[in-house]
Amino acid sequence: MTEARIDLNASAEPSMVTVGHGGVRDFVSLLKPRVMSLVVFTAVVALAVAPVSVHPIIAFAAILSIATGAGAAGALNMWYDADIDRVMSRTRERPIPSGAVAPSEALAFGMVLAVFSVLVLGLATNWLAAALLAFTIFFYGVVYTMWLKRATPQNIVIGGAAGAFPPVIAWAAATGTVSIEPIVLFLIIFFWTPPHFWALALVRSGDYARAGVPMLPVVSGAEETRRQILLYSLVLVPLGLAPVVLGFGGWLYLAVSLGLGAIFLVLAWKLRSGHGDAIGPVARRLFGFSIVYLFGLFAALLAEHVLGLPGQETLGNAFAGLVQSGLAA
Repeated sequence: MTEARIDLNASAEPSMVTVGHGGVRDFVSLLKPRVMSLVVFTAVVALAVAPVSVHPIIAFAAILSIATGAGAAGALNMWYDADIDRVMSRTRERPIPSGAVAPSEALAFGMVLAVFSVLVLGLATNWLAAALLAFTIFFYGVVYTMWLKRATPQNIVIGGAAGAFPPVIAWAAATGTVSIEPIVLFLIIFFWTPPHFWALALVRSGDYARAGVPMLPVVSGAEETRRQILLYSLVLVPLGLAPVVLGFGGWLYLAVSLGLGAIFLVLAWKLRSGHGDAIGPVARRLFGFSIVYLFGLFAALLAEHVLGLPGQETLGNAFAGLVQSGLAA
């Protein structure tokens, strides 16, 4: 697919293009608050799971910085993608395409927030966490938005790393290091991202085709997309059990992971085996449920560690014993 930037003003009447005099609501929209809320939640869970006690003020500064950094990345994404946002029905009412915010305002807003978030996180916690946040903003704003999104149908697979970093950043902010636990949380979000976004892309493939974005359904078709969704789901659901194996997920997490994972796989299988008009409704259900799945896993971890529910060490030791028995046999 030949890619080209779409002229922001080419498809709009002169009266539709403004220099931007948006209010607070418009600038908040630039931050992608719905996406940010899930990002912030995964970071909060990582702080709670971390094996250290973090002062409430420092914890607040860390979460605020991560949220602000995520918002900055969202604003930079909207600035660069304003041309394709104008073409897509799902995004044409965003602040820049609608004329509420000028592109230059969005760029300045995003850059200021990015610098602010990295500096505050570095000063409040440590510079490893700040460096990881800076890399995440760069990865989403430059590597994904400016390159991968318009260059390859694997854009979501690679670019999904940006959305998976917040637990790692929060863990680093709390401990000053990165260990296996945040890496597992990173991998869960990383493998969750393709089924989540490809389910939406199946429904919105016409939008992406008009905008010239090489999403998998546009380039490889719905059949291959549904196959890939099932394959990633088959990796994701067992991976969701890793916190139990490693001893930082307990009985509640195990039950939630098994229950939600089973539903996830059923929906992925139905999507793969569906035909005709049945594909769209199942794709919508999978997209919506994928959010419930990720939230449920992290909420179970948070509940166990905040409420002090027993079971993490017991389950971890049980799994370790099974592994050792298997190796001995």
